[in-house]
Amino acid sequence: MPEEVSDKYIVKPSKGITGEIAVPGDKSISHRSIILGAIAEGVTTVKGFLRGEDNFATLNAFSSMGVRIDDDGTALKIHGVGLNGLKEPEDVIDCGNSGTTMRILSGLLAGQPFLSVLTGDKYLRRRPMKRVIKPLSMMGGEIIGRSGGEKAPLAIIGKKLKSISYESPVSSAQVKSAVLLAGLYADGETSVKEPQLSRDHSERMLKYFGADIKRSGLEVSVSGNKALSGRDITVPGDISSAAFFIVAALIVPGSKLLIRNVGVNPTRTGVIDILLKMGGNIQLQNQRKVSGEPVADILVISSPLKGVEISGDVVPRAIDEFPIISVAAALAEGVTVISDAHELRVKETDRISAMVVNLKAAGVQAEEKDDGMVIHGISKLSSFNAESFGDHRIAMSMIIAGLTTSGSSTVKEISSISTSFPDFLSLIRKVSAV
Repeated sequence: MPEEVSDKYIVKPSKGITGEIAVPGDKSISHRSIILGAIAEGVTTVKGFLRGEDNFATLNAFSSMGVRIDDDGTALKIHGVGLNGLKEPEDVIDCGNSGTTMRILSGLLAGQPFLSVLTGDKYLRRRPMKRVIKPLSMMGGEIIGRSGGEKAPLAIIGKKLKSISYESPVSSAQVKSAVLLAGLYADGETSVKEPQLSRDHSERMLKYFGADIKRSGLEVSVSGNKALSGRDITVPGDISSAAFFIVAALIVPGSKLLIRNVGVNPTRTGVIDILLKMGGNIQLQNQRKVSGEPVADILVISSPLKGVEISGDVVPRAIDEFPIISVAAALAEGVTVISDAHELRVKETDRISAMVVNLKAAGVQAEEKDDGMVIHGISKLSSFNAESFGDHRIAMSMIIAGLTTSGSSTVKEISSISTSFPDFLSLIRKVSAV
């Protein structure tokens, strides 16, 4: 069980992860519920909204553009202003640490008849933005940023946009979503084709709100200038948040954990597929559909894991979960090789480098590859001092790792956890026997 000391945590080993929990609402779906609710006609009610800093960055952005959003503590009520009802913000929009906010908003704002400026914290200002700016510029958008448009702050001068057929060099839901949202403001049909299928929450929710969405293989298209209608949304639990507890229950002996109401969208379940391949005892129960998204309860029982090779189509379906997957690999028998995951280099931090550094500190033989890592599993981790590098997923992954050591471990810079999972530490306390 972790103990708070300033901006670091001392983690003590656990004798079992047991009980029943629900994880917070899906971060990706929470972002999109605000965005689409704001530009829809009528009222959108959102239950299960993730109350993390990243999602509040999106909420505050739309409040600054004249959208009324009521919050009674249990649900949001978004009073949509329609496709053309947003107002020019009076100040710079602060996206905090949220790459989703900055990149997806860029697509939406490129088609507005006003000026907007997006900035963020020091970590977000380092992240690549040209991958979004390039297709938006092809549509006629005018976006100016530091380093030749590569880095924020971004100044967006809204223009009349034209439809395009864009073949993205990367599988990125943020790029795809930005282009599709810009496509709502372009005449004709705008399409995006990816090398591999990234998470499809935007397409599902656009369709749910009444947009004309079509998919053909790896290509998805939207028709412009079609009004959206407000809807009721129940946000399922975030599988990226559940992943930390799934791995914890697998690697701490004597564990049996039920996680209720988790989103199991097939574009997001790569982590489950990988852990099943490693030998994990994971069962999906009570599968159903909620607000257009598949949902299930997940039962996890501690299991001996084995090393595997991870590459190809499963990678974009598990891209946010690789820090915690690498913790599972560290305690698996044999060697795990992760490839085709170069995208990990441009997350909140370089997650390949960060996890290799931290796993080595825990006594694990691990090596970086340009597009992944090689991890040699061991039977027990050594107590360690870990650096989060300001990355919430690195911090949470190493806290989970600390549950398996023989003594106490320390994880530094844990304040970043509040961007996506404010209740993480209290849930760890709830289910972790010491």
